[in-house]
Amino acid sequence: MPNRSVSSREGPNMNSITISLFVAACVFTGGLAGIGLHRVLPQEHLSKETQEVIRLGTGMLSVLSSLVLGLLIATAKGSYDASDNAVRRYAADIALLNETLRDYGGVASVPRDRLREYTQALLDDIWPTNGGAPHLSDEAAGKLLQEMRARIRDLPVPDDGKLWLRGQALKINVDLLRERWLLIGDQGPSVSPIVLVVLVSWITVIFVSFGLNAPRNASVAGAFLICALAIGGSIFLIQEMDRPLVGVMQISSWPLKNVLPQMDW
Repeated sequence: MPNRSVSSREGPNMNSITISLFVAACVFTGGLAGIGLHRVLPQEHLSKETQEVIRLGTGMLSVLSSLVLGLLIATAKGSYDASDNAVRRYAADIALLNETLRDYGGVASVPRDRLREYTQALLDDIWPTNGGAPHLSDEAAGKLLQEMRARIRDLPVPDDGKLWLRGQALKINVDLLRERWLLIGDQGPSVSPIVLVVLVSWITVIFVSFGLNAPRNASVAGAFLICALAIGGSIFLIQEMDRPLVGVMQISSWPLKNVLPQMDW
């Protein structure tokens, strides 16, 4: 099973920053291009009737752009929340399996040790302390889960109580294996780059139309710059939330870190 590495987690994702700045530059350039077009276009292209038609078209495009931008933010936020909830649920299942094996007694010490090794390996894979790239599909960690299942299956069952505990432990172990694959599968991007390209194209056209009717002064240029940076910032948020394991909005490692001390009881 190959590893799926993602970019470094130190600070914001540089790819997100580059894309956001490029988007801001495109939008700002569109506004300035509109101001420049106002000077070179023939007068009949700047008549009141022509400007009214342009205003109607850009109004419709503005509504479409607002809807798409809101949809992208909601999609990225939903993906981010899903990953965060999956990690919390995974940590809860690990804690429950540890308690079940602890109730089983000293004979279950070996699978408990494997569980602790797996939890530490999972933390090191997703939140590496050496500044490396996080990944979920670690083959060694997956083998620890499979070995733990085999160890649980081999536990002696002297009475019905131990039989029930072993059954519960096996069920939780299977749930962990399933959730692990779900976590791996959910790490792909949820926002298509093509949608972002189309959206930025629409917004750039809108700013070109703004520039056609705008006077040439520093206040207009400053307003265009602030709006362009705001739009670039929204794209930055979308990119960051779409990569929940890296960047400034990375999901917290606290749920899994909180489980480790409980395994020493």
